[in-house]
Amino acid sequence: MANDIHEMVRRIQPAMRIALPVDYAGVSMAMTRPMIDHAAGDLDLVCVPTGGLQVDQLIGAGLVRSVETSAITLGEAGGAPRFNQAVKNGEIRLRDATCPAIHAGLLAAQKGSPFVPMRGLIGSDILRNREDWLVIDNPFADAKDPIVLIPAIRPDIAIFHAPMADRFGNVWIGRRRELAAMAYASTETLVTVERIIETNLLTDETTAAGTLPALYVTDIALAPRGAWPYGLWGEYDADVAELKHYASAARSQEGFAEYMAAQVEAAT
Repeated sequence: MANDIHEMVRRIQPAMRIALPVDYAGVSMAMTRPMIDHAAGDLDLVCVPTGGLQVDQLIGAGLVRSVETSAITLGEAGGAPRFNQAVKNGEIRLRDATCPAIHAGLLAAQKGSPFVPMRGLIGSDILRNREDWLVIDNPFADAKDPIVLIPAIRPDIAIFHAPMADRFGNVWIGRRRELAAMAYASTETLVTVERIIETNLLTDETTAAGTLPALYVTDIALAPRGAWPYGLWGEYDADVAELKHYASAARSQEGFAEYMAAQVEAAT
């Protein structure tokens, strides 16, 4: 099941819808540079439910057409500079959402439903910017009772990083259930991991409940420290200094290009 990252990234084609996780859930930064080198553009990113460094770098590389998210930020390092500039310049389409709405859309796809109803959005300004979210009257109510229909979010590919997989293709995601939601809703799931073990994760009572079965995993690649400079739960902490370095360097497109070039040089 284990594959080379550069082979795995070839599954990504132009104009695909790509689901990426929140920074604390296992971002596959190891996939970012290969994605940039692969240069499949016009991507529609779905952040589950927020995005950060990986999204910013893909935007800076000119590969992104739209982003559906409830926020893009570098956390303690501040705002995401390439995202902010791209929105200001009108270079990408921002599909503003909320965390519950993104999870609802993934749930609809997981259940094979065209939509999921939500009530919490009623009265918010966000509805003005989402023509695809429909407000209808509850058909089961006797009086007027508006409710919002969130359409299913069906990514072509979900990408994330996890601590381990087994040789049978099962992936341990622990309590990070958003990763399971991404995989269930997506056509394909590409995962990088810190290590691959010989024993079956699903037959061990201590790991089974936190394991994503191989049925939902398309391919796996070994990538030690593959979330860096983000941290990975139970493995290593985030490199806040590096995140701040990027945030400062990427304030201009030229600085972004220099930072990315330096990363390539450091890796060789």
